[in-house]
Amino acid sequence: MLVWLSDYLMQYDSAFSVLQYITVRGIFSVLTALGVSLLVGPLLIERLQLHQIGQVVRNDGPESHFSKAGTPTMGGVLILVGIAASTLLWSDLSNHYVWVLLLTTLAFGGVGWVDDYRKVVRKNSVGLPARWKYFWQSLIGAVAATVLYISAAGPAETAYILPFFKSVALDLGVLYVVISYFFIVGFSNAVNLTDGLDGLAILPSVLVGAALGAIAYLAGHVEFSSYLQIPYVEGSGEVVIFAGGLLGAGLGFLWFNTYPAQIFMGDVGALALGAALGTMAIIARHELVLVIMGGVFVMETLSVILQVGSYKLRGKRIFKMAPIHHHFELMGWPEPRVIVRFWIITVMLVLIGLATLKLR
Repeated sequence: MLVWLSDYLMQYDSAFSVLQYITVRGIFSVLTALGVSLLVGPLLIERLQLHQIGQVVRNDGPESHFSKAGTPTMGGVLILVGIAASTLLWSDLSNHYVWVLLLTTLAFGGVGWVDDYRKVVRKNSVGLPARWKYFWQSLIGAVAATVLYISAAGPAETAYILPFFKSVALDLGVLYVVISYFFIVGFSNAVNLTDGLDGLAILPSVLVGAALGAIAYLAGHVEFSSYLQIPYVEGSGEVVIFAGGLLGAGLGFLWFNTYPAQIFMGDVGALALGAALGTMAIIARHELVLVIMGGVFVMETLSVILQVGSYKLRGKRIFKMAPIHHHFELMGWPEPRVIVRFWIITVMLVLIGLATLKLR
């Protein structure tokens, strides 16, 4: 929005041209989202407590989690407000990537909001029936993937590149839609599975999101993309503004979500963040790098798949409890230890993912 305003004001003062720089707007986006989160956070927590919108804890979970019952949930609204405010304020609203990314994130947040609301009203952990949740996730993910495919200006915007290989780019045609759909829906659920401990999901989401924003900026820059030998995606640099909003809003939320948490993000935040990461990776043409950097999310998801598969096929469990962060809790690890170690793993994986840009 302010980009359009700066276009008009530049005729009176050239200093407003600074808002034409994506990096400057990205920084302001971080600060705006962080400020919104820190200001709205206490008000949201107070309102959620007033209406008794608290977390429902599974009866079969670790005993240490029983004390979390009643903690305000649906805090993901705080993240979405921060992201939306900063993105609408600082991004170029004529860029279609901005709208696809923002609307997909908000739509997945809407599905999560319905799920959280049903949990709060019914006072159980079931929420929205799985088939309906998956239906709406699939519909939104398929629409987003199709829009990105139809709006692609060239083969570079639909080609899949392989990390560590300079000249390998697979043009999958219509299969692009299918794979993009699975990345959006898959990572949406992966982040949701990870969101089981205070701050466990939000910081990895912030780190991976910031890295994807940097990659999108490089992919949208003619000289940088040529130097790094990655596909040039015109207009993808605007993703930096969204990534900045995610970074600021995520850190603002972490202020209240750090152990012991004052608020939980709920499905409204987890589903939205996962979908955002998947969509950002698709736009930047670095889906497989997302698998590397989001290794914690992948690990959590695989632990659930292996646990369920093993129990159905062999009648035995592989882990004490799934997702795997609960397994470590039941092994005797204090919750903060699990959280911080998963953060450290994410930092290492993000650095490895960024290294793939040069190691080609």
